[in-house]
Amino acid sequence: MIRIHQLAKQFRHTEALCGLDLHVPEGAIFALVGPSGAGKTTLLKTLLNIHQPTSGRSEVLGVDSCKLGPKQFEQIGYVSENQHLPEWMTVDSFLSHCRGFYPSWNDRDAANLVRDFDLPLDRTLRALSRGMRMKAALASSLAYGPKLLILDEPFSGLDPQVRDQIIESILNRAPETTVLVASHDLAELESFASHVAFLNRGRLLFAEDAASLAARFREIEITLDSPVVRDTDWRGSWLGPEQSGTVVRFVESQFEENITTAEIYRRYPNARSVAIRPLSLRSTFTAVAGALGTTAV
Repeated sequence: MIRIHQLAKQFRHTEALCGLDLHVPEGAIFALVGPSGAGKTTLLKTLLNIHQPTSGRSEVLGVDSCKLGPKQFEQIGYVSENQHLPEWMTVDSFLSHCRGFYPSWNDRDAANLVRDFDLPLDRTLRALSRGMRMKAALASSLAYGPKLLILDEPFSGLDPQVRDQIIESILNRAPETTVLVASHDLAELESFASHVAFLNRGRLLFAEDAASLAARFREIEITLDSPVVRDTDWRGSWLGPEQSGTVVRFVESQFEENITTAEIYRRYPNARSVAIRPLSLRSTFTAVAGALGTTAV
């Protein structure tokens, strides 16, 4: 659905994107995460031909993103936390206005979205809460059944009920709609993303499916019979190691139960116990960011 090769974007002396390579497979719910200023919004706007790349290229729906036209935009939905809406319009007139731009607009789907989101058709967009405006924007982007839905920080500042409604709407349309969602709200993304990419300071640190990411990261805590000399030769896949008295802790980034356990007991033959725990998405990125000296999300 999206192919990115050596994509770079520079604003004067600032490198916003630095040679990115990334593929978003069809049917994925692809989470693009990273701290504020990581380059997420710049990447999305470059994919949508709002920004021109400095070098490299990207394809959206099989078309060079610099050449996207009406035919492609009829198949792309876009919702952003900073999206400008015609606030003087009522919800009903706004949806009617959007209908004219999309040949695949489905009135039944639009009506169902209005009902599910409890949107007041007779109220102006200006009079709606931020959460209701976000739902109106999402309804206008889903009613024509886009092949690709791009969401930029859709959960920022929303209450949990609105977040749940937005997530449910996304899941109800998978896998017919490929979703690329940029967010720093890792707790929400963890519940539904099929793929995750971590962007920091314009660089892509890694991208993989969520299942393999969850499988290879573990928090390890080793309790020793007695204190040992502080280890300085840590295994390369052990992130954020710390040692205090008889306790050693680290994050294993390439966890394989037999191999990891064997290495632990080879290094610490006096280990009394070894606790192995799965990591949340936030803890995973905090460990990676700390190891690379970047800003944690």
